[in-house]
Amino acid sequence: MNRRRFIQTSSIAAAGILTLPSFLTEAKKQSPIGLQLYTLRDVIMSDVKGVLTSVASMGYTEAETYGYKDGKLFGMPVAEFGSFMKSIGMKTVSGHYGIDMTTKGWDKACEDAKALGQSYVVVPWMDKQYYSSLDVLKKTCDTLNKAGEVANKYGLQMGYHNHAFEFEKVEGKIVMDTMLEQLDSKLVTWEMDIFWVVRAGYDPSAYFEKYPGRFQLWHVKDMDKSNPDRNADVGTGTIDFKNLFTKAKQSGLRNFFIEQETYPTTPMEGTKNSINYLKTIL
Repeated sequence: MNRRRFIQTSSIAAAGILTLPSFLTEAKKQSPIGLQLYTLRDVIMSDVKGVLTSVASMGYTEAETYGYKDGKLFGMPVAEFGSFMKSIGMKTVSGHYGIDMTTKGWDKACEDAKALGQSYVVVPWMDKQYYSSLDVLKKTCDTLNKAGEVANKYGLQMGYHNHAFEFEKVEGKIVMDTMLEQLDSKLVTWEMDIFWVVRAGYDPSAYFEKYPGRFQLWHVKDMDKSNPDRNADVGTGTIDFKNLFTKAKQSGLRNFFIEQETYPTTPMEGTKNSINYLKTIL
């Protein structure tokens, strides 16, 4: 990180610490809004606790983690991380866990997720090797179903998160459709990344209608008006989230997380702008 961004991030974090108590009181009055912490990947390690305190001061009450490894998150043992999040009024609802973990170390990952207070353990990505043919894809779904059984033993719900490649066709069938057919809905829910569905040329609402109740989690990510490959702060792009949230019940939505992969401004500013918009429509 360059010096200017570090100073900017530290200043925002410091302001968040000073105003946190009043924001905690205000957060109780509004619908829970979550953040996928991957949004902050460029700044969070400069001051993990300061950045997260600032996020809480913006009104975020829920978080989805990424980067779990060897029982740690952001350099902290999961117990320490969980205690800190609780101290700033944030609940760690969900976490992203690599697909390789579903066959190696999955019990430990689920144990730590449960200790964190998470409800969801989500696989966020799979390489081509996992869907190179229809038979391979079905075997992948079998693996995810088995991982879902293990997750259930810990009181957790397994999930899968899409990008755009799930709309590719394998042997004439859309990967996402095959997965929704092969995954046991009681064992594996879906985390729909709204941006990537739209970027692939599909309508999220059509999937809510075809597979009602299957999308318990969303990634709320907007699309830039001039460049569809880039994100916009939520509410400033081309995706009509106000309308989509009217379909939350049909979707089966329980929790959602703002996420940005590219930034029109800075990660911290985008994080703040996005939640400020959602507060006006929820």
